[in-house]
Amino acid sequence: MLTETLSPHKTLSFEKIPTNVFSTEDEACNAVADEIAALIKQRNRNGQTTVLGLATGTTPKKVYTALIALYKKGLSFQNVITFNLDEYYPLQPDAIQSYKKFMTDNFFNHVDIDANNCFIPSGAVAQEKIKSHCEEYERKIEECGGIDFQLLGIGRNGHIGFNEPGSHVNAATRLITLDHLTRFDAAYDFGQLANVPRKAITMGVGTILKAKRIVLLAWGERKAGIVKQAVEGPVTEFVPASYLQGHHNVEFVLDESCAAELTRFKTPWLTDDVSWNNGMIKKAVTHLALALNKPILKLTNNDYNQNGLSDLLALYGQAYEINIEVFNQLQRTITGWPGGKPNADDTYRPERATPAKKKVLIFSPHPDDDIISMGGTFQRLVDQGHEVHVAYQTSGNIAVADDEALRFIEFVKDYNQQFGIQSPNAEKIYDEALAFLKIKKNGEKDTAALRQVKGIIRRGEAKNTCRYVGVPQERVHFLNLPFYETGLVEKSPIGEDDFQIIATLIEQIQPHQIYAAGDLADPHGTHRVCLDGIFEAVRRLKQQPFMEDCWLWLYKGAWAEWDIDLIEMAVPMSPGQVLQKRNGIFKHQSQKDGVVFQGTDSREFWQRAEDRNRATAELYNKLGLAEYAAMEAFVRWHF
Repeated sequence: MLTETLSPHKTLSFEKIPTNVFSTEDEACNAVADEIAALIKQRNRNGQTTVLGLATGTTPKKVYTALIALYKKGLSFQNVITFNLDEYYPLQPDAIQSYKKFMTDNFFNHVDIDANNCFIPSGAVAQEKIKSHCEEYERKIEECGGIDFQLLGIGRNGHIGFNEPGSHVNAATRLITLDHLTRFDAAYDFGQLANVPRKAITMGVGTILKAKRIVLLAWGERKAGIVKQAVEGPVTEFVPASYLQGHHNVEFVLDESCAAELTRFKTPWLTDDVSWNNGMIKKAVTHLALALNKPILKLTNNDYNQNGLSDLLALYGQAYEINIEVFNQLQRTITGWPGGKPNADDTYRPERATPAKKKVLIFSPHPDDDIISMGGTFQRLVDQGHEVHVAYQTSGNIAVADDEALRFIEFVKDYNQQFGIQSPNAEKIYDEALAFLKIKKNGEKDTAALRQVKGIIRRGEAKNTCRYVGVPQERVHFLNLPFYETGLVEKSPIGEDDFQIIATLIEQIQPHQIYAAGDLADPHGTHRVCLDGIFEAVRRLKQQPFMEDCWLWLYKGAWAEWDIDLIEMAVPMSPGQVLQKRNGIFKHQSQKDGVVFQGTDSREFWQRAEDRNRATAELYNKLGLAEYAAMEAFVRWHF
């Protein structure tokens, strides 16, 4: 094993915008809220008002939560004026999806700000008055002395506000046509894509750039690529956020997963000193091989020298020795025995040989993540005789389309009528759900009855998958964690009840292996919250004797895969096993065609999974290892 050594000093920044990276979204939001509070206090002392430019959506929501907490500790907003970035058009201010309602519900109603000092573009203004409405919005900002602090998010296409790709740097407040990707990302809030307005009124790029201070927030792996373009790429109208490179007082605030594509994290040896430990060497060598499209064992001294890795050669000698070491480490991650191979030397295997038959607990955030994300491994664990339990952490009810629920309700009612079955309580639930479906507005929260129906649909599909794989019903656990049951994409914070439910199940089963979803690219955050719940439960239980023999493996889902240098266990699949996994995914019929969270990716979940698993196998092959049809990858979390 290569030991840790520091490289010679070097410092090089690829970032054209100051960027602050926090461990978590919560830490970042608290820091931003503290900065806003300090500004308000300072201007209050000077007898001045504070003008804030505000953003909407899930990205800044925790900033508002933190500001509300500071208000309860004495921070006053009486001398604060706010201007929001944008609003859909046309849209009434009392609509569920309106940004006026969002700001009222999530901020304004909870602090002492004067409602007359809160300005938001109107989505209800008459078409012929839009131009004058936008001009008046600009005048109001100027009359207030300009924006002191502008809070921004960033769209996956690089928009700021609703300044879509193609927006001019000097653009003022105006009506704009929304980009297709923007409308896709808003589809769930409006019920379906067809209901999303095609236009919006937005502050212009020029208006935003006049702010005295700008802070842009971004979280998660899904935004990592566009953040890299905005921070390190050229200034271009095709990435409107890149215009911020020209501002004199701007900062990007990110969490670690969103910063992952920045050069200082992706290839840190190009920017500064690195600690050449084993993980960093593996990261550098695999990146070099893939960048040059060469197998690891064919990398030469010149390859290292010409691609920023001369320090590594200087410390460890010839490329040959480094190549062999990294190649062997990758080779040892591959196993057809995810539960450990009995009666085998496990010195270099990713899992222990003993006990030969393990108790395994697979946590699935939604009722299909188990089969989508690790279906091949799931099947292999069962086939190899391990005691496999599956715990579905949430009901997954909001991911069931209304027409699917309606079909289910009609089937049950017709069935009961045909066979003369009397079930007053069930009839009441189905009647309530049916009545609500007939009057439901776009994006409206489902009633408890309808959520119950949708939950039953997903529970039945999960049972069917477990039956197909070979897991007996007594080993299938539906946790229905309370944090999830809001009926909306936005969930409640995870809490004590959730932690207790997860910890109780782990203690009851006392597993040798736990599998959990580590996919932080989940666009709606459920995977992250479910993982945080597992981490907390494990921390509480780690002193228990059975936890000494418990290993926690993290898998990813349909949106992303682990970087190859991080993979610690890779389970190969044959073409037949790939097909077997596909058939298991098909058991989730409500998620197969036109699912609620399909997004811009037109592939169904089984296609995403197969493409991802195939791509992982291709990476191993490109690096010079054995060629397989597909692979599922895992990282071990050490607690």
